[in-house]
Amino acid sequence: MPAATVTSKGQITIPAEVRRKLGLRAGSRVEFVPMDNGSFVIAPKTASVTALRGMVPAPVVPVSLEDMDDAVAAGAAERARR
Repeated sequence: MPAATVTSKGQITIPAEVRRKLGLRAGSRVEFVPMDNGSFVIAPKTASVTALRGMVPAPVVPVSLEDMDDAVAAGAAERARR
């Protein structure tokens, strides 16, 4: 399994094998995507959104559009209260 060491400046060198698999080159940007379990996924910033498919498990119970709308409205109301 590829590994890297964090320098005193907080930098790492991404192993060549990982750079190849992610299609990274000099100047490429990456995002650190937080996961529910506290870990992070490193994703190329230029990747298509379809590359993220499968990262988040499907809900056990399907969610209706009305439920999604209600959740968005509740989140917006919560954010407005801050």
